Amino acid sequence: MRRIGMSAVALAVLAGCNTQPTPSMLGMTGRAEVAGVEAGDMLKLRAGPGLGYEIIVGLPNGTLMRTGACNRVGGTVWCEAALDRDPGTKGYVSETYLRKL
Repeated sequence: MRRIGMSAVALAVLAGCNTQPTPSMLGMTGRAEVAGVEAGDMLKLRAGPGLGYEIIVGLPNGTLMRTGACNRVGGTVWCEAALDRDPGTKGYVSETYLRKL
């Protein structure tokens, strides 16, 4: 009986929360290709939106990505991104090096 009461309270609290989806909640909806990276270099997929975040993997030109929300942080627009062939590998990339498909 106590479980039912706690569940009812939890549902009432959640019902009062703003449930409108944010871009992050909508998931990866766009597609893009890495482009414009100089020869011998790679676009860094980072753990967060900024140069101070850990590099997850380097991506050469031509890498296909799924993209999500993009936001300006400082002077750079960072986009949520996941590898097209491995959606579990995800992070943030600079929009400068993405060509929308």
